[in-house]
Amino acid sequence: MKLLWNKWRIKAGDFQIISQPLLEPGTFSHVLQSTSYTATHQIYAHHSLVHLMAFSITIRRSAHTGQPITVELRTPFVPKSQDLDLYQGLDFQGAHYVYGTTLVPEVEGGPRPTVHMLWTPVPQALTLCGEEWEQSWEFLTAVAESEEEVKRSYSEGLALIASGSLYSSHTRAWDALWRGCCIDLDGPLPLRQALYGCLYYLLSAIPPRDNPGFLFHGISPGGLSNGTRGEDYWGHVFWDQDTWVFPNILLFYPEAARAILEYRIRMLEGALRNAEEQGYKQGAKFPWESAATGQEVCPEDIYGAQEIHITGDVLMAFEQYYYTTQDQKLFREDGGWKLVVAVAQYWCSRMVWSEEEQCYHIRGVMPPDEYHYQVDNSAYTNALARRSLRFAADIAQDLLIPVPEEWVECANKVKVPFDMEKKYHPEYDGYSPGERVKQADVVLLGFPLMHPMSPEVRRNDLETYEPVTELNGPAMTWSMFAVGWLELKEMQRAQSQLNKCFSNITEPFKIWVENSDGSGAVNFLTGMGGFLQAVLFGYTGFRITKTSLLFNPSCPDDVHKLKVTGVSYLGNKLKFTITKEEIRIKVTESPLDPPALPLEAVLEESGQRFPLGEGQSISLADLGFA
Repeated sequence: MKLLWNKWRIKAGDFQIISQPLLEPGTFSHVLQSTSYTATHQIYAHHSLVHLMAFSITIRRSAHTGQPITVELRTPFVPKSQDLDLYQGLDFQGAHYVYGTTLVPEVEGGPRPTVHMLWTPVPQALTLCGEEWEQSWEFLTAVAESEEEVKRSYSEGLALIASGSLYSSHTRAWDALWRGCCIDLDGPLPLRQALYGCLYYLLSAIPPRDNPGFLFHGISPGGLSNGTRGEDYWGHVFWDQDTWVFPNILLFYPEAARAILEYRIRMLEGALRNAEEQGYKQGAKFPWESAATGQEVCPEDIYGAQEIHITGDVLMAFEQYYYTTQDQKLFREDGGWKLVVAVAQYWCSRMVWSEEEQCYHIRGVMPPDEYHYQVDNSAYTNALARRSLRFAADIAQDLLIPVPEEWVECANKVKVPFDMEKKYHPEYDGYSPGERVKQADVVLLGFPLMHPMSPEVRRNDLETYEPVTELNGPAMTWSMFAVGWLELKEMQRAQSQLNKCFSNITEPFKIWVENSDGSGAVNFLTGMGGFLQAVLFGYTGFRITKTSLLFNPSCPDDVHKLKVTGVSYLGNKLKFTITKEEIRIKVTESPLDPPALPLEAVLEESGQRFPLGEGQSISLADLGFA
C-alpha cells in the first residue's frame, strides 16, 4: 500500500544547507543558513504517539536587521494514491481529512483495510516579524485505521503543541528507550557507528512502550521504506523478523519481543488455513510473506509452498522468549500454547517415513538458500523441525500437559543430512560440495540453532560454504560466518567476514542496503539484525538455553573493551563488561513486583556458583578465572 505523505521543503536560495539525522532523539534536521538568519526544518515520527508524524520550521535571526524575514515553502503533496480509494472528509480542528479503503483486499474475498489521515495545511510562506528574534511553526500528520483513532491522535498532538511539549515528549520517550540498553565499545569508529546505527533503526521499528492498546503488525525486512518497485517487500513480514531481528530486541526489551510474538498468535488462523490449503489436515503453516490475515501473500507461489522453514523460525522465537522470561502466561492464557501445538502438528504431518533409511524425511522444500528448490531433507529445515518438536515437548511438561508420543518420535528420528566421511552437513540430500549458495544456510545450524556438533564439524561447515556463498548476497550472511569463527576463537577469520558487512552500509545515515552492489531493499533491517547479533551473541558468546544464559566472550584484537548494558534475563537487568583482562557482571535491576528470579553465575567447567543480587557484581578476574 502506498500513501503520499505531507512532504514539504524550504525553497533554497543562497544558503548553506546542512542535513543530519539526530539518532538519539530520532529526528531528521535540515538547516538553511544565510548571513541574516537560520531556518531549521525538523521531521520526526513521534515515538509515543505512534500515529503521528511531526514537522517543524524554526526561523532565527543571525543579526538584528529589523526587517521581516520570509521563507517560502513548497509542498508537492496531493491526497491521491494508486492503492487507495480515497474520499475527502470535513476539516477537523484546522486539519484536512481524507479517508478510504485499499482498492484490493489482501486475499480474495477478504476485507479491505481502512485508512484515515489528517494533516495540517502548509502555507506558501512563513514570516518572522521585524520585532522577533525567533519563531517556530509546527505541523502534524496523523494516519490511523479508524476515524476515532486518527482524530484522537491529532488532538493529542495539538494539545502538546499548545503546551510547548510536543518535541520534548518525543525526545523523552527516546531517552527512556536508550537508557534501557547500551552497547559501548572501545574499538574502531566505523564499527561503533555501525552498531549505534543498527540499534537505532531496530529500536525505531519495535512497538512503543507504555501503549497497551496498540496492536503491533510485525517488522518487515525494509520497514516501510519505499525503494524500487518490488524491492522493499511491501511491508510484509518474513522470517527476517523472527530469526534476524527478534533476538536483539529480546535481549533488551522482552515486552517488545512479546508484542512481536502476539502478532504471530493473531495470525494463527491464517496459518492454519495455509496448511489446510496445502493438503495438511493438521497444524499451521506460517506464510513466507505475512501481512494482516496470516495467509500467504507472497506474489510467487514457489516460496510460499516450499520455504516452510519459516514455521520453525517462528517457533524458535517463542522458545527463545520463554527461556529468557519464563512467561507462562503467554502460553497458558494468551494463545501461545495453541500456536506451539499447531506448529508441532504441522511438522509431524509434513514428515514421511523412509523404510530404507529408517528415519523421517521432509521432501520438496526450499531451504534458506533460495538458489535450490524442490529438494529433500534440507539440513536447516529438518534441524529446525526437530528443535520445534523438542521445545513443544518441553513446554508441555512445564505446563503439565501430556506430551504426544508422535512429537518425540518425529523429533528423534527426523533426518538431518551428515556426511560421515567428510564430517560436514550437506545442505540437502544430493548436495555436491562446490555448488553455489545464495546466503547463510547450513552455517545457521551452529548459531542460532545450536545443533549438536563437534568443533571439527563446525569448522568444516564454515570452510565448505564460505567460498561458495554468493558474495553479493543478502547482508546478514557474513555476520553468521563471523559468529561461527568467533565460536572457534578464530578472530582474524571472524573479522574478515564481519568486514564484508560494511559494504552494505550507505552514508551519511548508515542506512543498510540488502545487497552489497546496492540492489534490493533499503533500510534493510535484516542485515542490521545480523550485524548486531555478531556482537551481541558473537563477541559476548551469549546463548539462550533451557536452563541458563551462557556467555563465552571472543573479542577481536582491535576491540579493547565491550560493555553491554540492559541485558534482560528472568526479570533482571544485567550489565556485562568485557576486556582482555576481565569479565565483570553486575545486576543493575531486580524488580520486586513482579519479583525477578534470583540469579547466580556458574563456572561451567568447575561448577562453582556465585550469587548475583541487585547491585552486586562479580569479576571473574578477581576470582582468577578470566
